[in-house]
Amino acid sequence: MYDIIIIGAGPGGYEMAERAGHKGKKVLLIEKAHLGGVCLKRGCIPTKTLLNSAKHYVHAKEAPEFGVTTGEVGFDLSKVMGWKQEVIETLRGGVAAMMKKNKVEVLFGEAKLVGPRKVEVDGTVYEGDNVVIATGGSPFVPPIPGADQPHVMTSKEILCVDKMPESLVVIGGGVIGIEFASFFSSLGVKVDVVEMLDEIIPFMDRGQAKRFRAAIKKKVGFNLGCRVTAIDGHDVKYTDKKGEEKSINADIVLMSVGR
Repeated sequence: MYDIIIIGAGPGGYEMAERAGHKGKKVLLIEKAHLGGVCLKRGCIPTKTLLNSAKHYVHAKEAPEFGVTTGEVGFDLSKVMGWKQEVIETLRGGVAAMMKKNKVEVLFGEAKLVGPRKVEVDGTVYEGDNVVIATGGSPFVPPIPGADQPHVMTSKEILCVDKMPESLVVIGGGVIGIEFASFFSSLGVKVDVVEMLDEIIPFMDRGQAKRFRAAIKKKVGFNLGCRVTAIDGHDVKYTDKKGEEKSINADIVLMSVGR
């Protein structure tokens, strides 16, 4: 019998497990994939790692303007992706060490609720005074015709690309979409963002969002107040503010409209 059974080892789950274990509670943390959840595997950690690599690349390219002489500057996508994975594994090890330190029992497998305080994993039933569901969410892909094509990706797939595209259309101007727009545009990829609302990052202060958009508009094309109607091959078709039908061609389409 456990004091707490937590399903999901993302930031919400493992932080709760750490605090409960620290207070002497008997905790079972169940995870079907990897410690750290989406944030660590294909969310904030890998995106920030990629952005950091892009920042170093841009600074190196601009160094001669500041009197710093460099050789030819290049960007090796495979090495960057390898570095991203190293960061993930290092931090994942940190989460595992945190669980061990606070005597949290970690169980890998798919959990199923079979009673008010009972959870089954691989045929074994575990009981707890409290059961917490901390499973997070998955990327939402709206029912847009053509969204099921292989070059239409979510943040999960685009974090694993092995070849730099020449062009990218990001559907959705939230935090995740803008992060990827910033990353790829910094590396010379032609990037266009199509956003249904009239400003990016809707939860941000409107003035700040406007200034942020202005800071990257030289590298990123913004199509605000536009609704995507279909993805025909590599053409993203949308209706603009005036109701006119337009399209943008891209090698990769990133679906980033929330979770």
